[in-house]
Formats: sequence, structure tokens, C-alpha cells
Amino acid sequence: MSKWLQYLKKIRPYNIQKGFRYLKHYGAREFFVRLFERMEPEEVPYAPWFEKHRISDKELEMQRQTKLSRQPLISIAVPAYQTPTDFLAQMIDSLIAQSYANWELCIANGSPSDAKMSALLADYAKRDKRVRYVDITGEQGIAENTNAALAMATGDFIGLLDHDDLLAPNALFEVAKTINGNDTFDVIYTDEDKVTTDLTEHFQPHFKPDLNIDLLRSNNYICHFFVVRKSLAKTVGGFRKEFDGAQDYDFIFRCIEEARAVAHIPQVLYHWRTHRDSTADNPASKMYAFEAGRRAIKEHLKRQGQVGGVTHTKDFGFYKVTYPVKDNPLVSIIIPNKDQSEMLKMCIDSIYELSTYTNFEILIIENNSTEDKTFAYYEELKQRDNILVLQWGEENGSHSFAQPPHNGFNYSAINNFAVQSAKGEYVLFLNNDIKVITPNWIEELLGNVQRSEVGIVGGRLYFPDDTIQHAGIIVGIGGIAGHAFLGMNRVRTGYLHKAAIQQDLSAVTAACMIMKKSIFEELGGFEEELTVAFNDVDLCLRTVASGYLVVYNPGVEMYHYESKSRGAEDSEAKVRRFQTEIEYMRTNWIDLLKAGDPNYNKNLTLSKWNYSLRQNP
Repeated sequence: MSKWLQYLKKIRPYNIQKGFRYLKHYGAREFFVRLFERMEPEEVPYAPWFEKHRISDKELEMQRQTKLSRQPLISIAVPAYQTPTDFLAQMIDSLIAQSYANWELCIANGSPSDAKMSALLADYAKRDKRVRYVDITGEQGIAENTNAALAMATGDFIGLLDHDDLLAPNALFEVAKTINGNDTFDVIYTDEDKVTTDLTEHFQPHFKPDLNIDLLRSNNYICHFFVVRKSLAKTVGGFRKEFDGAQDYDFIFRCIEEARAVAHIPQVLYHWRTHRDSTADNPASKMYAFEAGRRAIKEHLKRQGQVGGVTHTKDFGFYKVTYPVKDNPLVSIIIPNKDQSEMLKMCIDSIYELSTYTNFEILIIENNSTEDKTFAYYEELKQRDNILVLQWGEENGSHSFAQPPHNGFNYSAINNFAVQSAKGEYVLFLNNDIKVITPNWIEELLGNVQRSEVGIVGGRLYFPDDTIQHAGIIVGIGGIAGHAFLGMNRVRTGYLHKAAIQQDLSAVTAACMIMKKSIFEELGGFEEELTVAFNDVDLCLRTVASGYLVVYNPGVEMYHYESKSRGAEDSEAKVRRFQTEIEYMRTNWIDLLKAGDPNYNKNLTLSKWNYSLRQNP
């Protein structure tokens, strides 16, 4: 049976209605793209994907014929040292093959005594006046050699290229087109992949998000291809030799800090050659480079007025930044509850037994419970000084549970009501089906959310079987938004370790989410039209739209017994409610849904949770 027939057999009236709504919002093209995505294989292999999507000769010729209104001179700076001549020739050939012609290649030759290298450079310089080089005498190190290449540059922008790597033939055209699109772009970077020494296989693509400062503090994800306005490179002072091994990481930080605007081109335009002595293929061979990277992050934090500890993770080149808690602020932990007293007890016990931060209060919001044992447990809890049991809708201090004021479940309204009674400067939303794992979980959340630029922080949650329930939320996955790495074993770190490193995301789950109370109130709290689904996503998106960061911190680990309290979407009324909430999100966030999550990448799938390739981006 064909894939089409298998798929058609699964179609139900509800899915047809859902499809028509999607068609209305997105149009025919995106509708069919999404339809075909549902039939994507579990993993799309990169090598054939790359061959299918690499630029054609026809497209390159069209680019050569395109007259951009601005044609900036782009200087490509290359420090060369003991480079095999075939690698060096292939690097230069990748420049000569560019569809954009207004470039110059500035090579600092750190091996002038190498006769083969010198002869090859002289030959290329003679054949193409855009190829220039200078000989560097003495052992200067990579930072100083790169500075020598920068000093040769006469262009408006400078691109950094390693001596044995390659640019895709459309790389400079895409950069120039981006510059034409916005005159404030001072920094531009692209996606990249790796290529074998003999250039026979492309592998390990790195599809990057747009500028993501917390991800950059976790790993030099920007890396290649990095282009910076020459005036900015001069302002920040070029490369610093004390960071040799991570000199590009340090330089990128300083450029990002001063840039007016940063552009990301979501195309693989740089090919990083791997060979035996390369850190790309053998990271343990250059531990000094990773220590230099740690120091680069520390220096960056200091320049930004941030206090943070920086440590290595078990994965070379990836780091953990820990922000210490300032003072000893009160944190209000808000837990809605309906019956499930055993689950609630597990949650409360884990907070008291494990938490190393003690200045907190717990607000339990009673919502239509019916079991006697639930109310008996509430009476136990009220003996604690820092626990308050409130009935949703009643005034503070009134604890009569005889007549519930509301019917049904409205997560947004319940939490909005609770925040009115919270005394803390920070509100920490927690489901009653959460069990704490990390003793310093409150410190990890609080240290981050105290940063002035941060509005919300969330953690990493597991199902009881030790698979991932939440490692951040990606807008667009599953139609509206979905959890990254859903169902992956917790011992795994995922695509480029993203499940295990701190980064900025568009949303995190409110099953464990801390927020400045002032920002919560400024934004009007949770949207009460979203009674069950997407209320946390909507609040996070409004937080980002207001200029704050939403941070995913995997250093906060918890078990989440998801939906134990709420139940499944298993009735006609619940399905109708869920569809209404989907429609609300599409109506209010359609521009973002069409543009794509800036913390994801358009080349990655929206039909799965594992950062796999999108077959037809």
C-alpha cells in the first residue's frame, strides 16, 4: 500500500476540519508542504539532502547576472600556516567560484619558508588580482596571523575563513544580499557543515538559530561563516593572542556586544574540512582551546556587567554558566490542585526535602476537589508557616470549601488569581504532578531570572520512565508549538547537545517556570481564553515581544507526571476546546508561525521533535 493510501486511511472528520483551518491561515503552498511533511521518514540523511538542495549552476548564473543596488567589497581574511597545498588551492578556488565578484582574499602566510605554499600563493596572485598575501616571519600564533590578514583588508566587510575550509559558491552573494536588505547589520553569520578531507562527503550540518546570547555563552555556535563590518572589527581591536585556540570565540563575543544588528542566513554556506589534527574531528587534542573558550566567556560576562561562574561540561567546547542569586528574595511557588492528594504530597515533600533555597512560600490553589482525603491533607499543610491554601475565586483568608465558585478547569484564571496573593518578588509556577530532582533548582531558576534582560526561566522535565517530557518549546512544531526532544532518553543530549545546554527559546512550559512578578503583571498574566493549552506559550511569546528573554536551563531537573490531574483530551467538548485554543494561537501569532521560530531553523522539521532535517524547507 502506498504512503498516500496509508495516510488517507487515518484521516478523520476532525482532521479535515483542522486542515481547512490550516489552509485558511497559511495558504495552499504551506498547506501542501505541511501535508507532505507528515510523511517524512523518521530521519532524513544529510548527504543526499545536501546534494538535492545545493545551489544549481543555473541559479549561480542568475546570481552572477543580478545587479545589487549596493555591492560592498568583502575581504576574506585567512591565516595560513603549514597548509597542504591541495587544501590551500581548494580554499582559493572556492573564492574564485563565487557568484558574487566584489571580493578580495587576504592571506597571511605564516609559513614563508614553505616553498610549495609560497609558489602556489604567488601563482594565484598573478592569475587573479583579488588574491593577495603577505609573508609573516616568526612564530606569531593564529591570533596575530589573523590580525595580519585583517590589516590587509580594504573592504567594507570582513569574512573569516580557515586555510583548509571552503565557501559554498553562493556564500558571498547571500551575504551581499543580506547587507542590501538592512544597512544596520554589522555582523552576519551562516549555517555550516563538515566535509571529509577528500571532499567526498558532507556531514554533521549545523543549522543555527538567530542570535541567541545564552546559547553563545554555552557554545560558540556562530563559528563559521562569520562576517563583520570592517569598522566594527577595528573598534573592538581585532584578535587577542591570549585567547589562541578560541580567538574566534573571543572575537565574536566582542563584535556581538557592539553590533547594532546581527543577521543570520539559514543556509549551509561554509564547509568545515575535518582531518586528523583538527579540533573538529579530534576535540581532545586541543584542551587548551576549550580552556581559552571558558576564559572568553568569563571576559564577555565581565564586560556585560554580569557575574557568573563558567565551567566545562562533559562535552568539549560546551560550557555551563551559573548566575549566583543576589540577596535572598522571597519566591512564591504557585501550585493549582484538584484532588490527587498523593501526587500533591509527592510534589510538596520533594520541595521541602531537597530544596537548598529556603526563602519561599507555597500557594496551593484549590479547584473543585471532591475527595475528603484532599481536604484532610490541606489541613495538614496549613500547619506550615509558609504554605497558604486558597480556593480559587475566594478572598485571601477564606478557606471554606463548601461551594466551589467555578466549574471546569481554567489554568490561566487559576494562576492569575493566585498571583494576586503572592508576596514574593518572583512567582514560580509549578504543576502538582512535579517531583524535584535538583536540590538547587530554585537557585538555578532565580539566578537566571534576576538578570535584568530575562523575563522567564524554565527547566528540564522527565517522564517517570526517564525520557524527556520538556527540554524547551519550539514554535511551529506540531502545528502551533511542541516540546523539543520529546521522548528522548534523559542520558542523551540531543542535536548538538541542545537538550543539555542553556539557551534562549521562544517558550518553556509553565509546569515549572519562574517569572518576575512585575513582568507578569505588566503583561496582564496568562490569557484566560486559553483555559488549558498554550497559555504558557502565549505568555512566553508576549514576554519575548516585550523585549525580555525566555531562558531554558537544563540544570533544573524534575520528574513530570504529565496530565495526571487534568486528564486526556478524550471528549468532544475537550477536542472542541482544544481546537478553539489552536485557532486563538494561529490568529494571534500567525506572523511568527509563518516566519518560523527565530530560535529554531527553517531547515529543521516541524513534524517531529528531534531536530531532524526538514525534507523540503
